[in-house]
Amino acid sequence: MKRSIKSTTALALALGFLGAPAWAGMEEATAFLDSEIGEMSTLSRADQEAEMQWFVDAAAPFAGMEIHVVSETITTHEYESQVLAPAFSAITGIKVIHDLIGEGDVVEKLQTQMQSGENIYDAYINDSDLIGTHWRYQQVSNLTDWMAGEGADVTNNGLDVADFVG
Repeated sequence: MKRSIKSTTALALALGFLGAPAWAGMEEATAFLDSEIGEMSTLSRADQEAEMQWFVDAAAPFAGMEIHVVSETITTHEYESQVLAPAFSAITGIKVIHDLIGEGDVVEKLQTQMQSGENIYDAYINDSDLIGTHWRYQQVSNLTDWMAGEGADVTNNGLDVADFVG
């Protein structure tokens, strides 16, 4: 059975809330820390591993899930698509399909989804200049309330929201 998230809210955070079959876990997480993070984090290695363990554990109920993500073709999003999405898949077991398309195409698909209510992508990574568009289509969610309520089980207790830059 294929499970999927249906959402028109552009939430990059959603990537942190998903999936994990038996082949995913801490071995993949520590390999990612070794190859990509190294000494760049302000967290100690023990804290990095504890956070990765949280992702592995939080992902367990979503084993086998698949999500489709889209963003525009800029260097940052290429890194997300080519490095972070495969690492997330390996660590959590969720299959992330991250498409890169032109900015205008991202906006067009996002607006089509909001207008029609039909799911095209599960997550959109888009610029903050579209905040007004999300608001006009009533596609804005209060994440503070969601994280304290319905999303509490998939919200990392170590997340320092006061230190978040978005």
